[in-house]
Amino acid sequence: MPDLVTAGAAVGWGISALGWVVSPIISKLLSRCFSYLGFDAKEKLEEFESKVLQLELILKEVEVYPLSDRLEELFDKLKSAFYEAEDVLDDIEHHRLERQIVYPHGRNWVNLLQSAIPMRSCLTGQDTAPHDVSKMELEKILNKIENNINEALKILALLPSHSNHKERQTVAVNSRIEVTTAVPPPVVIGRDMDRDRIIDMLHDKVDYGQRKIKSGLCYSVIGIHGIPGSGKSTLAQLVCASERKNGHFKPIMWVHVSKNFSVDTILSEMLEAATGNPWPEFKNRDTLQQKLEEALTGKRFLLVLDDVWCEKNSGQLELQKIVSPLKVGDSGSKILATSRTADALLALDAMRCIPIADMDDAVFLQLFMHYALEGADIDERDRMILKEIGSDIAKKLRRSPLAASTVGRQLRMRLDADFWRDTSKRDLLKETMGALSWSYQQLDEQVRRCFAYCSIFPRRYRLKRDELINLWVAEGFIGSTDAGEEMEDVGGKYLDELVSASFLQLVGQQRAVSGAVDYFTVHDLLHELAERVNRRDCFRIENGWTGVLPRNVRHLFVETYNKAMIAEQILEMESLRTLIIYRHKQDIPIDKFMRLKKLRVLSMLSVTTSNGVFSFPASIGRLKHLRYLAFRTGRVKLVFPSTFTNLYHLQVLDIDGCKDLVFSSREDINLLNLRHVISSADLNFRNIGGLTSLQTLSFFTAKKEPGYELQQLKHLSKLRGRLEIHGLENVQSKEEALEANLASKEHLKQLVLVWDKDTCCPEIQAEVLEGLYPPAELEKLEIANYHGSRYPDWMVGKQKGPKNLHILCLRSCSGLGSAQKLFEFINLQSLGLYKCSWNVLPDNMEQLTSLQTLVIYECPNIRSLPTLPRSLVQFVLRGCNPEFRRSCETIGDPNWQKIQHITNKEFDINQVAVPKTATAWKLHQISPAPPNSPDSPHRGR
Repeated sequence: MPDLVTAGAAVGWGISALGWVVSPIISKLLSRCFSYLGFDAKEKLEEFESKVLQLELILKEVEVYPLSDRLEELFDKLKSAFYEAEDVLDDIEHHRLERQIVYPHGRNWVNLLQSAIPMRSCLTGQDTAPHDVSKMELEKILNKIENNINEALKILALLPSHSNHKERQTVAVNSRIEVTTAVPPPVVIGRDMDRDRIIDMLHDKVDYGQRKIKSGLCYSVIGIHGIPGSGKSTLAQLVCASERKNGHFKPIMWVHVSKNFSVDTILSEMLEAATGNPWPEFKNRDTLQQKLEEALTGKRFLLVLDDVWCEKNSGQLELQKIVSPLKVGDSGSKILATSRTADALLALDAMRCIPIADMDDAVFLQLFMHYALEGADIDERDRMILKEIGSDIAKKLRRSPLAASTVGRQLRMRLDADFWRDTSKRDLLKETMGALSWSYQQLDEQVRRCFAYCSIFPRRYRLKRDELINLWVAEGFIGSTDAGEEMEDVGGKYLDELVSASFLQLVGQQRAVSGAVDYFTVHDLLHELAERVNRRDCFRIENGWTGVLPRNVRHLFVETYNKAMIAEQILEMESLRTLIIYRHKQDIPIDKFMRLKKLRVLSMLSVTTSNGVFSFPASIGRLKHLRYLAFRTGRVKLVFPSTFTNLYHLQVLDIDGCKDLVFSSREDINLLNLRHVISSADLNFRNIGGLTSLQTLSFFTAKKEPGYELQQLKHLSKLRGRLEIHGLENVQSKEEALEANLASKEHLKQLVLVWDKDTCCPEIQAEVLEGLYPPAELEKLEIANYHGSRYPDWMVGKQKGPKNLHILCLRSCSGLGSAQKLFEFINLQSLGLYKCSWNVLPDNMEQLTSLQTLVIYECPNIRSLPTLPRSLVQFVLRGCNPEFRRSCETIGDPNWQKIQHITNKEFDINQVAVPKTATAWKLHQISPAPPNSPDSPHRGR
C-alpha cells in the first residue's frame, strides 16, 4: 500500500506529466487540433478523456511498482507531443495574422479600424498556408499522443487490480494526519516573540488594522497560516500554555480540525474541553449545541482550532456551523485558528491573518542541534566534530522545523561521525516533502503549473507580481473560462491562491511612480518541491556552475552569462522556450540566439553596452513564437529592424531604462497581440492606435504629426494602471480631447496630464482639459503646467468627476485668483500643490472629509488657509511666503489655529527638491531599489 510520503515522491514527474495532460488548457489545445483537422471535436475529446481517466490511477500508485521508469518515459514523450502540437497551431496562427496585415501602404490604423476585415479563427483552415503541410504535421502529432496513451494503458493492465484504489488512497492520506493537542513540545526555540505578539492580539493590546469584527459577536478570530511543518501548531500550543497560566480566558478549548472534519465531532470535543467532562454521544445536533451554549454562556473563552481547512463549495458553511454556538460567550472571547491557507481563516471571518514567521539560519541551527545533541553523553571533542557536520546537515533542511525535529531525532540515536557524514549526503526532506506534495496536489492543475514554473528562478529570488503573471501568460499557462476576462486577471487569481496557500510569500513592497509594487519569494522547501515537480522542464545556471546542459530543457535561467562556457550549449537546446539571462559581463552574440526558434520568452535583465546604442539583428523576425521580450539596460538607444514588426504573437515588450527607441522602418508596428509596453520613457510608437490589445502604456506624447495624434488613444480601451500624456499643447480643441475617449478606459487607475510648452492660449487649454474627462474609477490624477482660464466641470462639481479619486497633484498650474469651490472629490485623501500661482485655496476644503495629507510647495501667492477638514493628519508647507509660514507657526494666529488638529506638520527646515512628476507627496520619499531587488537573483539573507 502506498503511503503519502511515497506518493509525494511520484509527484515530481507524475503531476508534471499526467496532471499536465488532463489540464483544461490541454483539452482546449486538443479541441483546436481536432477542429482544424475536421474531426468532431466533442467526440474525439470524450474518447481522449476516457483513456486519460484510466491513466489517472497510475499517478497515485505507480511508484510502488517496477514499471514506473517506462511510464515516466512515455509521459515525457506525451508532453513533448503536446508542445509540438502547440507550436504547429502557433505557426498556423502566425501565418493567419501575417495574411490579415496586408493593408495599402501608408493607410492609417485609426481610419482602417472601422473597415478592417474581422478576424477569423485559425481553426477554420480557410486562410492558412501551407494548409496540407500543417494538417500532416498535426496528424502525426495526434497519432503520437494516442500511441503513447495506449502504451501507458497496456502497462496499466499489467498492474494488480485497482478496485480498492479509492479506499486505500483515503487510508494513505489519513494515515499521515497526526492529531495535535494543546501541550507544546518540552523545548521550543525561536518563537517567543511570535507568541508574545499573538497574546497581545488576544488581549486587544494592538490595533488589528484589518477587518472589523462582525456586529454583535462576542468573539473575534485571529489566524496563523503557513506551509506544513513550519511550526503553526507549535506556536498555537505555546500561546495556549501561556494563557492557561495567566487566567485571562476560561475555559480554553483546543480542537484539531483537519480536512475531512465532522461538525458533530468538533462540537462534542469543544463541549468536553469546555466542561472538563466526557459526554455521551449526542444523536441530535440541537441538543449538542444547546449543551455547548450552556457551558459557554457569559464566559470569556479561548478556542483554538488547529489545522483548519475550507473546501471551495461548502467549506465556509461547515466552518460557520462550528462557531455558531459561540455567540453566547462574554465580550473579548477569542478564536485562534491555524491553517495552511489564508482563505480558510477568512472563511472564519478572521480579523488578522498572520503568516508564520520564517526562522533565520542561526536560530534554525540552534533548533536542529537541540534535537540532535541536547543531553548527549559525549566528550567535548566529539561534540565539536558533530556540530560541524550538523551545520552542513542543517543547511539541507531548508529551515523546516518539522525536518529539524525528524532528522535531528534520528541523528540523536546514532552519535557517530561517520553516520552523520553519510546522512549529510542523503535526501533528508522526504517526510516534509511528502506533506508539501500533498498540499501541492490540492491546488488546481493550472495553479500547480504556474507554481512549478517558479523553479526556474534561484532560491529567494524576489518575484515581481505583474512580471510573474505576464510570464505565465506568455508561456501559455493561463486559461480563462469567463467571456471577456483578461488572462492577467486570471493569473492574478492564481497568484492570490498561491499566496493564500503559502506557496508564495509576500516579502515587501517598493514604491514607484506607478504605485506600490509587490514582491514575493518562494520558501526554500517549496522551491525544492517546485524543482522536483519541474525538473525535466526547468534548469538554472548559477554562478560557479560547471557541467553539461540537458538538451531537452524548455525553460533556462542564466545568472551570469559566460560565452566560453555555455553559448554553444544553449544553441543546441532545440526545445528551449524560455531564456532568461540576468547578468552580462561581456557582449552577447544575440544574433545567435535567434536560432532558438521556439522561444516564447527572451529576457536579458542587466545589459551593458560600450557605445550607448544597441541594435537588434534582422534575424529577430525568425522568433515567430516570441511572446515576451525584455531588454533592460542603462540609458541607451535601442534600434529595432523592420523585421521586428513580424513578431505578431508578441505580448510584452519590457525595455525599462531605454532612453530612446528607433525603428528602421517607417511602417506601422503591427503587433496586434502586444499587451504591455514597459518603459520609463516615451517610445514614440507610430499609429499606436491599432494596437488595441494594449493594457500597459506608461507614456504617450501627442504631436501634430500623422500617426501621433491624441486620437490614437481612442480605441485603446483596455489600458490599465498608469498613463502619462505629454504634448497637450498640440491639442487644439475640446473635440480633439474627447477623441481620446479617456472616460471609457475603466481600468485606468493613474493619469498624468502634461502641457510641455506654453504655446496655446488659456481658453484652448481650458477646453482641452474639459474634454479630457477621466474614467470614473480613477484613483490618482496629476495635472502639470496647466494655465487655463478655468477648471473643468468634472473638477468643480457641476459634472461628476472620478468618484474614487484618492490623490490629486497640481504642478506649475495657475488660475483661481479668488476663492472658489473646487475639487468635489469626496474620497480625496491627498492634495498636493507644487509651484502653483494660486492666491488662495478653495474655500470648500472643509467638506473633503477623507483628506489626510495636504502639501503646499513653492506657492508664493498663498497667504491664508481656509477651514481645513478634521480628517487631516499631515500638513507640509515649504518654499512659500515667509510671512505665511510664520503665521502657521505663531501661536494664536488664525492660520495656526486652523492646523492645530493636524498631528504631523512639516515646514521649511529641511527643504527637498520636487521631482519633475509627483503624483503625491509620498512619492518624494521613494527609496532606491534594495540590493536584493526583484531584478537581482541575490536573495538577501
